[in-house]
Amino acid sequence: MKLISKKKRRGTAEKTRNIINNDSKFAIVEGYKSARTSLVFSLVAENNQCVAVTSWSKGEGKSTATVNLAISFAKMGKRVLLIDTDLRRPNVHNLLKLKNTVGLSEIIGQFVDFEDAVNRDAVPCLDVLTSGAVPPNPSELIGSSSFGSFMNMVKNQYDYIILDTPPVGVVTDTLLLKEHIAGYVMIVREKATTHGDIEKAKQAIELAGSKILGFLKVGCSIQDRKKYKNGNYGYYKYY
Repeated sequence: MKLISKKKRRGTAEKTRNIINNDSKFAIVEGYKSARTSLVFSLVAENNQCVAVTSWSKGEGKSTATVNLAISFAKMGKRVLLIDTDLRRPNVHNLLKLKNTVGLSEIIGQFVDFEDAVNRDAVPCLDVLTSGAVPPNPSELIGSSSFGSFMNMVKNQYDYIILDTPPVGVVTDTLLLKEHIAGYVMIVREKATTHGDIEKAKQAIELAGSKILGFLKVGCSIQDRKKYKNGNYGYYKYY
């Protein structure tokens, strides 16, 4: 039996509390709603309903922000699919308290069908596909024709698809998704992500032939909350 430290349990519980729900602060919910509205326009312009969310490094709140963005999309009453494509350090199942016995890696490996792995209505109108088992070859799986076929299939079933990805500054897996998405949303954490990090991420994504659709700033200070008027989360730039 694997033992989990009290510190790790506290960290997971704290992240889970940050997932938006009916009791969440109005300003936080509105911040994600504002982000959603801007992103919808970008997806329409790109004629692609799929977006990947990334960050430069780990620990910047990427997965929490991705889950909250997906929930915000689901609140429009559209069919939304959230996929954990981080096959190295998956976290979506922890945040939504889902089992992760089978998921994306098993689908790509053709061990199970999509219907056997997807979590239907984990949140109303939101289906969730967890990562599945951590494979020995994540990059090869993400770049495979099997993954491409899978993405083509789900695009015909959902209005919006949101991918939680590994940090772009840590591994290259994220950039392999470029063929399937409209672009990337980058999570920027107050007092953690630097201007240099943002520039390096921008260069890496553009060099791969894709684009950053916008930035989602999390962990804002009191001064930033007054500036952006979006609670702890501020969607502050699109281009």
